[in-house]
Amino acid sequence: MKPIKGADRSLRSRLSLQGEFALALAPTVVILVVLAFVEALSRQRLLFASLASSAFLIYLDPQHGTNTVRTLTISQLMAATIGLVTYLLFNSSYLGAGIAMVLTITLMILLDTVHPPAVATSLSFALRAGNETNLALFGLAVGVIALLIVLERCALWLLAYYSRSR
Repeated sequence: MKPIKGADRSLRSRLSLQGEFALALAPTVVILVVLAFVEALSRQRLLFASLASSAFLIYLDPQHGTNTVRTLTISQLMAATIGLVTYLLFNSSYLGAGIAMVLTITLMILLDTVHPPAVATSLSFALRAGNETNLALFGLAVGVIALLIVLERCALWLLAYYSRSR
């Protein structure tokens, strides 16, 4: 995958097949663990999709500003909070989901913490189904963020390791 024509950034060097699979292994394992947590703690399966997207963005380009620890943590936690607040105010409605999405995008831009999967997180919390406790969902999101931060560090280390060995 190449940057768009005229973009001021270099092409991500493809690694060997072994290197590419090594980079993809960590996000895959993390998402499988997350799936188990989601199933064990709640029926809020939409959250899984957002976090899987975050994990594979980190795999694709772990050095991109969208995938930094700061950006990932602030955007995902902020989106979960906004989604939860709009759920409490508007119940599970399209109005609440729309407000959550617009607020999340606006704040990510203003805070320079744009991480696109966080938009899905805000929608997941705003449209949540069932009677799970707010604390369990929020705790799950925080736990997943911690796993994704570890994943980012692993991906950067693997990228440096396999780039040196070429």
